[in-house]
Amino acid sequence: MIVRRSINKDELKELPKTVFPGRIHVIQSEAETEKAVAYLQSQPILGIDSETRPSFTKGQSHKVALLQISSDECCFLFRLNMTGLTQPLVDLLENPAVIKVGLSLKDDFMMLHKRAPFTQQSCIELQDYVRQFGIQDKSLQKIYAILFKEKISKSQRLSNWEADVLSDGQKQYAATDAWACLNIYNLLQELKRTGNYEVENLPVEEEVDANAPANR
Repeated sequence: MIVRRSINKDELKELPKTVFPGRIHVIQSEAETEKAVAYLQSQPILGIDSETRPSFTKGQSHKVALLQISSDECCFLFRLNMTGLTQPLVDLLENPAVIKVGLSLKDDFMMLHKRAPFTQQSCIELQDYVRQFGIQDKSLQKIYAILFKEKISKSQRLSNWEADVLSDGQKQYAATDAWACLNIYNLLQELKRTGNYEVENLPVEEEVDANAPANR
């Protein structure tokens, strides 16, 4: 497999959309949270992401509304605006035996820490992790496109994540983002294990530029 360093917006537009293929569970009570976390604690690796209701008024901000945690088979959407960040979720985020993979995790955790204090363990930041494979793009959408030749739709990003009922589009979007992180990590781990990949060669003038001293 040839791993490209980056992909441009025009190429991205032409790709088919990816859709989370598993089951989506919306969690909006403490009892449901406990049950969901019991399953998630048994998984070795999970994909995570979060959503916050956008603010269109200067100076106004919202707390994180949704925490998405996905295994290969199913994704749980924890509606934190209804339940808060409960102890079972804190225990999962602090569990060193379960690897949590995400993108821009610093931002996610900064928002989650506003709901409850915890010390996250065993987290992998994909923006750092993909560098060893030559990938220079930073967005989840572009990294996914490079590796899977499919695009993640971003149409629901600025929707209301505190709505009484999440739409099917919102659920699919939220689940896909968390699952995509896991999917990327699993593929890269496999490439690392087999060595069955090459990083795309840059044109000569770009190679020279890339190796030039930074302080010129």
